[in-house]
Amino acid sequence: MKILDKYILIQFLKNFSFGILSFVLIFILVDLFENLDKFIDNNLNIEAILKYYIYFIPEILKLITPVAMLLATLFTISRFNTYSEMTAINSSGISLLRISVPLLIFGLLITLFSIYFNGWIVPKSNSLKLNFERTYLKKNIIPGTVQNLHIQDSDSRILVIGSYNESDKSGVNVSYQIFDKSDPSMLLSRYDIKKMIWDSIKSDWRLMNIIKREFDTSNTEKLKTMDTLFASEIPEIQKIYITPSQIIRKQMKPDEIMLPDLKEFIDTMEESGQTVVRAKVDYYSKISFPFANIITILFGISYNSHKRKGSAALQFGISILITFIYLGFIKISQTFGYNGDFNPLLTAWLANIVFFLISLGILFRENILKKTN
Repeated sequence: MKILDKYILIQFLKNFSFGILSFVLIFILVDLFENLDKFIDNNLNIEAILKYYIYFIPEILKLITPVAMLLATLFTISRFNTYSEMTAINSSGISLLRISVPLLIFGLLITLFSIYFNGWIVPKSNSLKLNFERTYLKKNIIPGTVQNLHIQDSDSRILVIGSYNESDKSGVNVSYQIFDKSDPSMLLSRYDIKKMIWDSIKSDWRLMNIIKREFDTSNTEKLKTMDTLFASEIPEIQKIYITPSQIIRKQMKPDEIMLPDLKEFIDTMEESGQTVVRAKVDYYSKISFPFANIITILFGISYNSHKRKGSAALQFGISILITFIYLGFIKISQTFGYNGDFNPLLTAWLANIVFFLISLGILFRENILKKTN
């Protein structure tokens, strides 16, 4: 069996390599045609364009690896059927499940590697790519100064920053509003702060020129002025949860945030009482998407389990069609997840669960047909 396993795996790896190379080239060519005018308008030379696509390749690999897995499975099993190799294998008493073992083991190894690759390497390359776009193409720009930030710092507190400067990690014209937990519409007090600066040594905000306005049920207002204090030195505030890195991270795309950083961001936001449904969907999706490698292998095996023959172009077209359906299903479920209609964990895994059940259904149906025939 080791010889057969090796033979199956070699054929699969050939087709997988072909699929990876083909899809990477197609992806790059399509993107090149789309952005060629931007490259020309910004006077980018060939070296700069090559650097851009080197940064882009990890993201392409993340997206196309499941597609290449499906294509390789369809090509491999179809070839066995075309040359009657599958008939010889079945006649020797070897089941389809046994044939699938080396493919599924390879798929599992790629899946485990992809979790690391997608969670750590891809965000770094995406960050380089987006920085390239911000520098040379003037796209996805994160401004050094952010205006009118409204941040829910906890379930009963809102932080408003008139202008935030990333270079010195400071905000001016700041308002920190504290509401009644039992009645969120009732404002208890407000701190008007001329300037706040992040102290990296104390990991705290230093607040300057503070005016405290305290309100009560009789609509009277008490004023109190303070000079310079840390947020932790004000009993009513004690801690401002938002940090400079989180302010910038809120401006960043999820694709350029590494997996542990995204988890830390979610935990901090949850601690402060903020809604993090969208971030949770993105986090769980980074983990669930690599498992599409195994799902697509299983789908390809089940689809070709009943001795289907077809040209390479047909198998290629089937791979593209199934991939579009799969990715479309992910986008639709993510929309419901972002809106809070679905649980974030279920949203991330829904496409894998559905396609896994479809694969099992096809495999079961084909085996029933084979027995009846």
